[in-house]
Amino acid sequence: MARRRHLSRIVVMQVLFEKEKHPSCDPDTALERNTGELGELDEGFAKELLAGVTEHHDDICLAIQSHAPDWPLDRMDPISRSILLIGGEELLFRKDAPAAVVMNEAIDIAKEYGTPESGKFVNGVLNAVAQAIGSKS
Repeated sequence: MARRRHLSRIVVMQVLFEKEKHPSCDPDTALERNTGELGELDEGFAKELLAGVTEHHDDICLAIQSHAPDWPLDRMDPISRSILLIGGEELLFRKDAPAAVVMNEAIDIAKEYGTPESGKFVNGVLNAVAQAIGSKS
């Protein structure tokens, strides 16, 4: 199950990256294509995650920006930005995985696909978002 969700997050990251580079791309078509390339993943989770990021995009961006004020979204590398959108969706709007799991998954994906500093950056921002959520509970 964990591996399938990990792959689902990677597929959604790829779709968000592609959508950013090619705004005319259809996210559902890209998701279907990327799902076929990666194999065994939780397709329902991937679809829900992509839909959530799309639906809550502005709110997630505000949360990210408030916890990374020195890094405007357009200055962030696109992989880190995509990963932060996914992590933000999971922390802010989905409650089916503990914050530590969400952050570890995001950091692992950032280390694998991002720049050498992506893992640290994603960790810092998502940790701040998680702490802010925790203080509101």
